[in-house]
Amino acid sequence: MRSPLLGLLFSLVSVWAWAQEADTLIYAEGRIINAETREPITARIVYESLPYGNRIGVINNASYSFPMFDQEHYSITVEAPGFKPVKYMLDPNIANDYNKVIRDIELYTGEKRSSHTAGEVLRLDNLIFEVGKSKIARESFSELDVLVKLMKENTEMIIQLEGHTDFLGDTQANMKLSQQRVQSVRNYVGSKGIAKSRIKTKAFGGTQPLSRDNTPEAHRLNRRVEVRILQN
Repeated sequence: MRSPLLGLLFSLVSVWAWAQEADTLIYAEGRIINAETREPITARIVYESLPYGNRIGVINNASYSFPMFDQEHYSITVEAPGFKPVKYMLDPNIANDYNKVIRDIELYTGEKRSSHTAGEVLRLDNLIFEVGKSKIARESFSELDVLVKLMKENTEMIIQLEGHTDFLGDTQANMKLSQQRVQSVRNYVGSKGIAKSRIKTKAFGGTQPLSRDNTPEAHRLNRRVEVRILQN
């Protein structure tokens, strides 16, 4: 039988350990605002730890706050009716002196927007490859031409093309395919007059699925190339 004194000591140690963890825990915080009017927007905010999505949360509000456990990076996707969805990567290493990563997220209306900020992730929704291959389908050229135009209008912009497959099949084969696909996109954009030094690539294979559902639609959603703005 444990003595009352031992129980008290155990409780004090537990409280001390919890306090230590609370002191070092980093929080991500920010507001969702209209880029034109600066008014708050109630949006659907989905956050997910990277690279495996072990922690996922959904917030429906005009602001967000969530803990970033274990020094993990997080992706955050924001959607609101009438606005273009955006995605960012939050890095715990840029936390301020109060252990907070502060990022206000601006949403834009319409198909076009006036600026893009470093850290933003754009998804090439209409980019299509031949099944199991890295050859770009011709119907995808118009989507890539929009990216080319964006980079020509923003001459200081540097991007990173990030390739993803679904999580089915061989892990190494998926990683290789995702690398080949982003390289194909890089070659196409470079052929349109964009210096390849402005186009970085990174392959993730199937390690960062948007959905873990085992359905054809979920697998299609996971097969994608995203554009991360590194500098603008």
